[in-house]
Amino acid sequence: MRKLKLDELNRVSVDEFKEQQKLPVIVVLDNVRSLNNVGSAFRTADGFAIEAIYLCGITAQPPHREIEKTAIGATQSIEWKYFENVIDAVNHLKENHFKIIAIEQAESSISLTDFSPKKNDKYAFFFGNEVNGVSEEVMQNIDSCIEIPQFGTKHSFNIVISTGIVLWDFYSKFIK
Repeated sequence: MRKLKLDELNRVSVDEFKEQQKLPVIVVLDNVRSLNNVGSAFRTADGFAIEAIYLCGITAQPPHREIEKTAIGATQSIEWKYFENVIDAVNHLKENHFKIIAIEQAESSISLTDFSPKKNDKYAFFFGNEVNGVSEEVMQNIDSCIEIPQFGTKHSFNIVISTGIVLWDFYSKFIK
């Protein structure tokens, strides 16, 4: 088996990407500390062609060398907004009819395996700080909470792994 070369991947240009239809998803990074995680979230968002990323609180913003290290240009293709206060992002999303969903381990959370996106809804997935998770103020304003099943000894996945798992799951269920 031969690996494909970059020019054989038939990727769209940044301009074509901006014009193409997107998954009705916004990823919200709630006080994410690691610039590498921020960059990787941009790259993952590009891979699944989502609408945008919202950066909140202490989450770093492009342009930044450390973000670009892992984003490898995805900060140019993915639309993004910054909100100093995460509740301002929640309110903006609610005003625009997005379902507010925390990706967190919480009482009454639903397993990702049981999550079924609806074709006519728009979704905002909130991913939290690497130590403290999704902030309590967001948790008080969510429509739902999704928990990713885990079977090992660790308490959580890295935020970018969680982002990739959730977006892949959403994509695979949404396109059916």
